[in-house]
Amino acid sequence: QVQLVESGGGLVQAGGSLRLSCVASGRTFSSYAMGWFRQAPGKEREFVAARSRSGYSTYYADSVKGRFTISRDNAKNTVYLQMNSLKPEDTAVYYCARTVTSFNENYYVREYEYPYWGQGTQVTVSS
Repeated sequence: QVQLVESGGGLVQAGGSLRLSCVASGRTFSSYAMGWFRQAPGKEREFVAARSRSGYSTYYADSVKGRFTISRDNAKNTVYLQMNSLKPEDTAVYYCARTVTSFNENYYVREYEYPYWGQGTQVTVSS
C-alpha cells in the first residue's frame, strides 16, 4: 500500500513563505519521480512542480517559476516544496504525487502519469 503524507500547509500573509513536505512509504523512493499539484476552490487541479527520481531534472509551472523550489531527500523518502513570495492566488490544496517506477531522469507534468496521491494540505495566502 503506497502512502503519501503531506504536511506544512497553513495560513500565511502575502509575501511570506511555507515549506511543504511529503513523506512516502516504501523502501525504493529513489525509483520514482515526484510532483506537486494544487487545486484552488472552483478550479481544476493543476501542475506545480516536478522532480526526477534522482533529482537531476526539475520543471515548474510558469506561475511559480522563480518562487517555488521542489527538492527531495531520498534517504528520508521525502519531497519538499519551498514556497516563497507567496501570493493570494497560490491559495489551494496542495497534493504530492508519485509515479510508477521510473527508469530515467524524466520529470512528469500530467496527472495521469501519477497513479499515487497524497491527501493534500491546505495553503491559504491572505492579502
